Amino acid sequence: MASAMALDGVSITHLTLEVNGIKVHVAEAGDGSAGGTVLFLHGFMELWSSWRHQLTSLSQRGYRCLAPDLRGYGDSSAPASPTSYTIFHLVGDVVGLLDALSLPQVLVVGQGWGTLLAWNLCTFRPDRVRALVAMSIAFMPRNPGVRPLEGFRRVFGDGYYILRMQEPGAMEAEFAGMDTKFIFRRLFTTRDTGATSLSKEWWGSTEQEIALPPWLPEEYVDHVAAKFDETGFSGAMNFYRCLDLNWELTAPWTAAKVAVPTKFIAGEMAMAHKNKVAQEYILNGGMKGDVPGLEEVVVIAGGGHYLHLEKAEEVTENIYNFIKKF
Repeated sequence: MASAMALDGVSITHLTLEVNGIKVHVAEAGDGSAGGTVLFLHGFMELWSSWRHQLTSLSQRGYRCLAPDLRGYGDSSAPASPTSYTIFHLVGDVVGLLDALSLPQVLVVGQGWGTLLAWNLCTFRPDRVRALVAMSIAFMPRNPGVRPLEGFRRVFGDGYYILRMQEPGAMEAEFAGMDTKFIFRRLFTTRDTGATSLSKEWWGSTEQEIALPPWLPEEYVDHVAAKFDETGFSGAMNFYRCLDLNWELTAPWTAAKVAVPTKFIAGEMAMAHKNKVAQEYILNGGMKGDVPGLEEVVVIAGGGHYLHLEKAEEVTENIYNFIKKF
């Protein structure tokens, strides 16, 4: 099934494909005349449309660009069981999508959770990835001695949002008590993903006026909020409900390396980069040891977590300057 629309003057085709036992919605633009296909993988609480700047710009430069709604999001299927969202399901969806479109290899760009998915795709099926641009979330080697949730508990305490998210329906009920547009205005404009994130004190008064920065149009917030009003939040949260299960399932890949040619981009002000341990790992050789394919690390001045939106042109140029080599 396919339909078409225009976005910033670029024709976008919307496909719904039967993939890996579910329906996957994917937005497509560009003819591939530059010689490659770019697959964009969105992050937590985002949709295919979060890549609209990169989708339009790179398709105009001759790349075939694909931006799916990941399992549980937007117009893709959202299985009810949290255990249907393991990293094997997610990587399986990506491989199934490439198979359905007869694409033996693609250039991959990930953001946030999409980057975690991309790291695993490159670990399990490096043959399907020509090169990777990983944004915001560094490679996280599996620690065989500590389950992920226990690791978060040690660092942030029991109130950390990923821990509070583990009981199906609990955080969904918290979100139901707030206006969806307020949720996204707060999420997209925050620089804090620390210990109190998504708590009542973190949200503050739901009556507060949250001014939107120039890079975040009201129409985009309305669009994302409307889609989540349709789908709910369980699909997005179920990714986190599989963290310990993923840890169990990926034991055979302990100490596995990522050899795919890789560029890593982080925002200077993002919590995931400001952390001193993360900076030490990213900048002083630790990540290069785990990702021998790492060729470039770029830290974007003033950038937060949502780099592809906040610093859209700079991010697009960074992506283009890397992928054009492949």
